[in-house]
Amino acid sequence: MKVVVDLTRCQGYAQCAFAAPDVFAMQGDEALLYDTDPDDAQRENVVRAAAACPVQAIFLDRDDTRIRQPAPETHVAAPDPGEAFKRTGHIVIVGASLAGLRAGRTLRQEGFTGSLTVIGDESHAPYDRPPLSKQVLMGQVSARRTGLPRGDELDAHWRVGVAATGLDLSSKQVLLADGAKVGFDRLLIATGVRARPWPNEAEAALDGLFALHTPEDAEGLRQRLAAGPSRVLVIGAGFTGCEVASACRELDVPVTVLERGKAPLSGALGAVIGDIAAQIQRDHGVDLRCGARVEALEGDDSGRLRRARLSDGSTLDVEVAVAALGSIRNVEWLEDSGLAAGDWGVACDAGCRAVDVNGVVTDDVFVAGDVARCPHPVYDYQYLALEHWGNAVAQAGIAAHNMISAESERWPHLALPEFWSTQFGTEIKSVGVPTYADQVVIAQGSVAERRFVAVYGYRGRISAAVAFNQAKWLEFYAGLIDRAAPFPPSFRTVDQPTDGRPVAAEVPERPTPQATVVVTGHGPSERRATLVRRAYL
Repeated sequence: MKVVVDLTRCQGYAQCAFAAPDVFAMQGDEALLYDTDPDDAQRENVVRAAAACPVQAIFLDRDDTRIRQPAPETHVAAPDPGEAFKRTGHIVIVGASLAGLRAGRTLRQEGFTGSLTVIGDESHAPYDRPPLSKQVLMGQVSARRTGLPRGDELDAHWRVGVAATGLDLSSKQVLLADGAKVGFDRLLIATGVRARPWPNEAEAALDGLFALHTPEDAEGLRQRLAAGPSRVLVIGAGFTGCEVASACRELDVPVTVLERGKAPLSGALGAVIGDIAAQIQRDHGVDLRCGARVEALEGDDSGRLRRARLSDGSTLDVEVAVAALGSIRNVEWLEDSGLAAGDWGVACDAGCRAVDVNGVVTDDVFVAGDVARCPHPVYDYQYLALEHWGNAVAQAGIAAHNMISAESERWPHLALPEFWSTQFGTEIKSVGVPTYADQVVIAQGSVAERRFVAVYGYRGRISAAVAFNQAKWLEFYAGLIDRAAPFPPSFRTVDQPTDGRPVAAEVPERPTPQATVVVTGHGPSERRATLVRRAYL
């Protein structure tokens, strides 16, 4: 059986761990780890655990693939073109991903019985990515068992192992790497991201250098960690890098983490909270070096990684290195399509409809997941591209609903961004956009005890909240963000610190991305738009 836990919803009550201790386990105070594919002998306990979850965050294959057929009509009505499309239309989803799978399920659940095709460049079925840097690396779950519940009930034609290479909007066709063309009536782009490779090709070929994005990546790295290397080098201290370092220490493997910035996680949470994360790492024995970078990776005559030369002139003897350098959005195949697609993602409106190079919203092409760049009203309608599990699920549901709904029945994607990370026995969760801030305050709990809520503010309004082992409070703060409540919060709370003074958030300067589309011409009759292409790094 397949098990997926929405950890953005989970609040660490641990009822599942009591009901099915062989499947669910708590790490630290609130961090939940679980078996993604338990034996059928555990089914009864897992079903009991799902029923006991106070926030209903556990999804099982028996529930998640069920299709709700449309209710029979009880009266004779005029023909509805939308209902006809639901029966006879052809929808193509490019991206056999979490977002693509969730969209397909939503389409079927909302009554779409037409033709559905799912295209994916990877050879295997959609999989759950969060366990790859946690349970898989620690040997608790096999990488082969991270597949998402798919079910035959989806009734889709799967074209996996073949990449989309182009999009012809005029003829409504997706071009594939094998030369085939797949026609569509409506299209969902859910191609996601890939790991940013090591920039030096010769060094990237060294045996022992890994990225971490696919099940194959995770399985290869797991085998090296299980062999007990003398030291692992993690290059980059974002969430993936920090989770890899956490797994190393859990396995008692020495690890050095290099971070160009002031502190780990500072790119996502700011340096103030990043400094707390840095101390947690050092408390767990991580050799953390900030403001440092790799100048070169060196191997032996057999092509095996042996050492790293650092920017401070020192060298490290290492057998395994993980390049946690961020990600690249998979948009190259859209380069000549006429859509507003660039390094920052594919632009779309709040209803997930793609925008073309003239700034015109399309009605037949939709976008969802990590590759989507969507305006958010809470953040001054800035276009946000979010690489988070919860966003992929929520946005895919909105996109799928809107693809088969009349204009008056379409929904906007307004969910606040949420994410989580489990590292060093700590569950870090966030709501809102922490980098959209100028100040931060510890509103609840104790930094010394590593149990607190940090609230972020921008121009006198609450913009985000981050919890370390205090997830149950985030729903409350989400309401304050939605209402643009004043910052700093002035109300009394449970476990209020004695010193609640705001400080500068020390977030990275928000980049002003180069425009995807620029308008040229000097006269009213000159209406030309040019797609801005930047080098894919």
